[in-house]
Order: sequence, then C-alpha cells, then structure tokens
Amino acid sequence: MKLRYILLFSVSSLLLFSCVSNKKFKEMQAMMQGRFDSLSAEYAKLQGQLKNCNDQTAALTSQKAGLQSQVDELNKQIAFLRENNTQALKQLEDMSVISGAQAESIKKSLENIGAKDAYIRDLQQAMAHKDSMNMALVMNLKGATAGNDSDINIKIEKGVVFIDISDKMLFQSGSYIVSKGAKDVLSKVAAVLKNQPDVEFMVEGNTDDKAYRSGPLLDNWDLSCKRATSVVRILAKTYGIPPAKMTAAGRGEFLPVMTNDSKEGRAANRRTRIVILPQLDQFFNLLETKH
Repeated sequence: MKLRYILLFSVSSLLLFSCVSNKKFKEMQAMMQGRFDSLSAEYAKLQGQLKNCNDQTAALTSQKAGLQSQVDELNKQIAFLRENNTQALKQLEDMSVISGAQAESIKKSLENIGAKDAYIRDLQQAMAHKDSMNMALVMNLKGATAGNDSDINIKIEKGVVFIDISDKMLFQSGSYIVSKGAKDVLSKVAAVLKNQPDVEFMVEGNTDDKAYRSGPLLDNWDLSCKRATSVVRILAKTYGIPPAKMTAAGRGEFLPVMTNDSKEGRAANRRTRIVILPQLDQFFNLLETKH
C-alpha cells in the first residue's frame, strides 16, 4: 500500500513539474518572439532610412557629374577660342590692321577671361564643399531624430537645410507653450546644432488660415511669433545654444506648404521650421583661400 502511494506521488510530481516547465517555456518563447518582431521592425525602419540617404547621395553625385561635364565642355570651348583669337591677333598685327598696343590690350582682355574662368571653377568647388557639409548635417539630424519621422521632416532645398516640426508635437491648439513631450526632440536637434559652432539658424513659426480668437494675442501672425520665441528660448536657456546664433520669426498663415481646404492641409501648414542660414562669410572665405 505504501509503495502504491509513493508511486502515485512520484507520477503526480513529475506531471506537475512538466506542466510548469512547459508553461515557462511558452512564456519565454512568446517573449523571444516579441523581441524578434521588435528588432525586425527596427531593422526595416533603419533600412528605409539608409535607402533614402543613398538615394539623396546618388542624386547629388549625378548632379555633380552633370555640372562637371558642362564645366569641361566650357573649358574646351574657352581653350579653342583663346587659341583662335591669338592666331587672329597675330594675323591682324602682321597685316597692320591693328597696332601692337591694340593687340596687347586685346591679349590682356583674353587673360582676364581666363582669370574669370578660374574664378568660376573655384566657385563651383566651394559650392560642392558647402553641399557636402549640408548633407552631413542632414544625415546627423536624421540619425538623432530617428523614430519621430511622422512629426519631423528634414530636407535640403536650393542649398538650404530645413527642419519642419509639426505643431501637434510642440504645442496645444491655440497655445504657444512648448509641451513636455516636445523637449526630448528639441534636445536631440540642439545637440546636433551645438556640434556645428559656426551654424546660425532661424526658428520660424507657421499657422493655418483659421482665425485666432482666444487669449491675449492679436492674430495668427502674433501666435506664430510667440511660438518661434518659445522654441528659441528653450534652445538657449535649457540646451545652451548661444542666443546670438538664433533668430525668431513668425510667418502666420502666409507661407503654406499645402492648401487649407482640408484637415490634412491645415495640419501640414501648422508647423515650426528651423532654417539653417547660409554662411556667406564662410562661403567666400573658401574662395579667398584659393587666391
């Protein structure tokens, strides 16, 4: 009888242990699957960002190649004209059609054309250098703000870097007080900009065309200015960006990126834009170092 009880207890314990182990195994399996799915989604997102960066790099490389081809063709034409002009001047001088002084004057004019051609080449090289710096800045900004792609749009247009941040991230409707959730994104943008000590930028407020009717402000223009100064103040006081490097501006509803006929269009127009201002002094310094 005792032996029967002992066997029964042993079998019951074994079954209970097997159930518990199986349950833990399934929990661990579910946890690992969740982790795998999360990593797969993050990998897919990073692959998308890498593709966008590669596409932009390829487009710039193609554009640079096209410009270089045009420069090479112009150089050939200039060399051809210079050679022909020299021969023509010699013939005219030999025929006494023009004097030696006149021929010398024309030669100097041709030399000036050559100097201007060299200046144009230096100008193109300086522009290519500036474009490379802008691309590096965009890459750093996109890397720092990864995960906020639906609320932040970073792009280069006509050689200028723009950072558009949607107002639903920064402000409550009709308010110019920056929300707590937005400060995390602003801190990431500020960290990148602080690593570019020579960069100056403008914070620009934009609204939709719905009239502003609450609070002490006068209109959308007033609201956009207050929103811009709120962002500038945080960048300066909280994240240590020198105030002299920043400008605050308000555009009101007067610079829309979409029509205000739909909810989506009005949402796109309500934005705060950071514009990296072109550094003309640095640009011309690049040219001066070549002469």
